[in-house]
Amino acid sequence: MILEGLVTTIDAAGVVNFAPMGPIVAPDFSQFELRPFQTSQTYRNLKVHPEGVLHVVDDVLLIAQAALNCLPSPLPATFPAERVRGSVLADCCRWFEFRVVKFDNSAERTSIIANVVHTGRRRDFFGFNRAKHAVLEATILATRLHILPRDDVLAELKRLQSPVEKTAGAQELAAWELVCNYVDGSVTN
Repeated sequence: MILEGLVTTIDAAGVVNFAPMGPIVAPDFSQFELRPFQTSQTYRNLKVHPEGVLHVVDDVLLIAQAALNCLPSPLPATFPAERVRGSVLADCCRWFEFRVVKFDNSAERTSIIANVVHTGRRRDFFGFNRAKHAVLEATILATRLHILPRDDVLAELKRLQSPVEKTAGAQELAAWELVCNYVDGSVTN
């Protein structure tokens, strides 16, 4: 099963990177597979320091901000992980500290197998209403503008707008606006 979440990793200088990821998780959450592109900061960080933290979050605005490189300043609050050199997002639902056990660089998207070495829980998962799902899908589309036809992306955004209009709260509306503005700016480049 793929779990949409946020991964934090640390570079050689100790700077935290936030990246939305959809790892393939084991049913018991003891291990998962990350599949970042080799050009990503997450990949570079894990090659230098093969530890990190996978977070279960319900904040689609934060996911969109991280995916589109539009994180707020200051960055979201974190605290030190317990068993790895890493950072835990303070406003997450659950987290999974991990150590990489295998890299497979044979494809454009590297397969990184990680073992979970510690888990924690901050709060209950709110859940995803239709607007949250639509924002997640729109965010994924926005990150693929370089490989998808422009008209296909715009048509899909138009389709996804209806559930946002019907079920969104303030967070989802802000995330939707961010994604749409990003797509508008990227399409004209």
